[in-house]
Amino acid sequence: MATLAFETIPHGNPTPADKRAALMADPGFGKVFSDHMVTIRWTPDKGWHEAQVRAREPFRIDPAAAVLHYAQEIFEGMKAYRLPDGGFSLFRPEENARRLNASAERMAMPEVPEELFLAAIEELVKADADWVPGGDGSFYLRTFMFASEAFLGVRPASEYIFCVIGCPVGAYFKGGFKTVSVWISEEYTRAAPGGTGAAKCGGNYAASLSATKEAFANGCDQVVFLDAVERKWIDELGGMNVFFVMDDNTIVTPKLGTILPGITRASVIRLAEEAGYTVKEELYSFDQWQADARSGRMREAFACGTAAVIAGIGTVKYRGGEFAIGNSGDGETTTQLRAKLTGIQRGTAPDAYSWTRKVQA
Repeated sequence: MATLAFETIPHGNPTPADKRAALMADPGFGKVFSDHMVTIRWTPDKGWHEAQVRAREPFRIDPAAAVLHYAQEIFEGMKAYRLPDGGFSLFRPEENARRLNASAERMAMPEVPEELFLAAIEELVKADADWVPGGDGSFYLRTFMFASEAFLGVRPASEYIFCVIGCPVGAYFKGGFKTVSVWISEEYTRAAPGGTGAAKCGGNYAASLSATKEAFANGCDQVVFLDAVERKWIDELGGMNVFFVMDDNTIVTPKLGTILPGITRASVIRLAEEAGYTVKEELYSFDQWQADARSGRMREAFACGTAAVIAGIGTVKYRGGEFAIGNSGDGETTTQLRAKLTGIQRGTAPDAYSWTRKVQA
């Protein structure tokens, strides 16, 4: 399809500069939002149309909108970084576009052409350039699509809205990187073969919340899910992929299938292999994790995702007890890979992989 022209509707009441500065001083994550949003509509007769950059505001949808009843919704998350030269950097947004479309196919939703997806996120970055923090901060971009057709029949909807919103976020860990503690969920599972585990849809995350609540109640930062069939193989965390670093320079990570194909995950694998590590994507059980941590064969474990990038795992808790990983602190491999990856993202290290996409406001 030809790239749509975006209509910019002037914001009638943008946030004053002093208030914006105050909000950005300590934004947290996902609590402070920028002034604009991008919306594009889809119908069978017109395809994607009515592309607009406009003031961020509530949607007006019918109470019978399909998303409210059958959860036909998908999303992606990525970040824009302010570069030293005054421009902005997006990290592998083409991969977000491809993953969104893989999710759309699984959820019986229309594909968003890659060039339209990229244009939409760039339009928001340009419109809200003043909201992109410098330093250790970044501008989190949430793209999502939902079924807006009003009907109560169980079938794929025929009307959709694609939207991009943004929010300034500070450093994930205040005062320097810290390891996280994780809780092994032995009651709840996240996804089963043939399910939607590899799709980034809201229902997957809703189903994880009881387990996450259990993790919090046990003093942990994140939950780790086991597979839904044998209840023994490590799957992934509630919102991150996981890696295990062994003493022979081998790194193990659960294979794809029922887990989300993380873009940070794929980047870590590439960087680790080029640093001389042997990366194995294979089944790895909770029993193996305990044995390898206690014997010292496992030097480190870390989780990765868009928000935290790479976070070391220090302590693992479960109903039968707990155990530590290494010295419960960030290990050499975790630190090395995180420095390399964040350097590429922020434009402070060479990008030999053409992973970054530059945007000029």
